[in-house]
Amino acid sequence: MTTLITGANRGIGHALFAHYQAAGAPVIGTSRKPTPGLRLLDVTDAAGQRALGQTLDTLDLLICNAGVYHDRGQRLDDGYAPALWAEGFNTNVVGVFLTIQALLPALRHAKGKIAIISSQMASDTKAPGGSYIYRASKAAALNLGRNLATDLKSQGIAVGIYHPGWVQTDMGGSGADITEAQSAQGLAARFAALSLATTGCFETWDGQAHPF
Repeated sequence: MTTLITGANRGIGHALFAHYQAAGAPVIGTSRKPTPGLRLLDVTDAAGQRALGQTLDTLDLLICNAGVYHDRGQRLDDGYAPALWAEGFNTNVVGVFLTIQALLPALRHAKGKIAIISSQMASDTKAPGGSYIYRASKAAALNLGRNLATDLKSQGIAVGIYHPGWVQTDMGGSGADITEAQSAQGLAARFAALSLATTGCFETWDGQAHPF
């Protein structure tokens, strides 16, 4: 079973990469910066995505993890510059779509699975304010995953969307609830359980259904 993880150079992506490596499973990781052991890929680069897709005949699990969160602490009155919106949506939404589009032939061949790492911040039931770009982009990624689940079900490809937990990463901070390894272990179990019967699910790292 071959797995591909975008954004595998740090944080949750790196922990997932290490998890699958430790299990002895074939795993490919990507990074937009040159990183030993990982393939160079900017998820917003359509040509780079197509080139990656042409190297793979079959793919069992695609984990769309690459993401950015640049609007933390921005002020409503004078923050959230258009360039931040563009970068946030290009990476967190367009990048997810381009990755899936480029790897669809390999996924179809294996009748594989797609896991999209979103966030509880995508949920419209949790709206404490702030972080407008990140929240909106992760909500869009959730919507994208739900619609892909509908379109790809007849092709035998299941799609799940996941909240990885509040994780002790550069993004989550040292005071977060769980470690990267705990998140990765829980997420890997969710991916293993994903099926056509549960396609379109929005779940937490520990297996709870997350409200939309």
